Amino acid sequence: MVNEIRNICYDTDLNIEAYQFLGIMQKFPNHFHDYYVLGFIESGKRYLTCNNQDYILNAGNITIFNPHDTHACEQVDGKALDYRCINIEPNIMRRTAAEITGNDSLPHFKQTVLYHNELAASLRELNLMIFEEENDFIKEELFLFLIEQLIEEYSDTIPKSFSQEPTTEIKTACAYLESNYAQPITLDKLSELTELSKYHLLRSFTRQKGISPYSYLITIRINNAKKLLEQGMSPLDVAFQTGFSDQSHFSNFFKKLIGLTPKQYLKIFQNNPKPLLSMGEEI
Repeated sequence: MVNEIRNICYDTDLNIEAYQFLGIMQKFPNHFHDYYVLGFIESGKRYLTCNNQDYILNAGNITIFNPHDTHACEQVDGKALDYRCINIEPNIMRRTAAEITGNDSLPHFKQTVLYHNELAASLRELNLMIFEEENDFIKEELFLFLIEQLIEEYSDTIPKSFSQEPTTEIKTACAYLESNYAQPITLDKLSELTELSKYHLLRSFTRQKGISPYSYLITIRINNAKKLLEQGMSPLDVAFQTGFSDQSHFSNFFKKLIGLTPKQYLKIFQNNPKPLLSMGEEI
């Protein structure tokens, strides 16, 4: 017998729900929701009917249900379903879409299924961040960029263009990140400082700097972390000195950017204060 797991988590930062279904064999009859559902298939195969159209769903597919889209689904070939989704109330979608498009209207998504779409990775990451109770603004940044791409590519809403890049405002944001990297930083604070909407700030910052605000912040934190490790400070102390919520969070980002764990990096400087490393040298 298949063990079913059904988890739900409400994110108070984004005001959206996240669902995780594992090993689901249940058949869902024709129904609808009064909110948006952005889901993706992790594993399994399903037959879906939505608005009188038939689909076969496989791992890697994204499903998009507008409010009141009628849909039903059931398993295919006896395979259980592993599925994650986020549910967005219309008032939250309206507010988010207004930031992105400049239009005070609800988007209507034209495609129910996106096959093997690259956005599945972003949707999965956002779902995981909600369940892991991520409190850095990377979660909000990811949410806004995800909704932006879905609206631009798959809805009937046309975003308004922003003609001028606010260079002064982006310099202000950079200066704040550089001076306050060790403290908790929110997208709300950056938006307040620059007097830009959060979406416009994210888009303008990324266009000008070639990197998102959160990635910029992490780079600053890691660069300062390197200096502290070079001075012999323990990875645990470095993590908290540079603004990371815990050592695991710090270690993951450090290895992603530097290619070594903090302990490996520290060991280099403990063994040799002025190491000379070649690209091919093994650690």
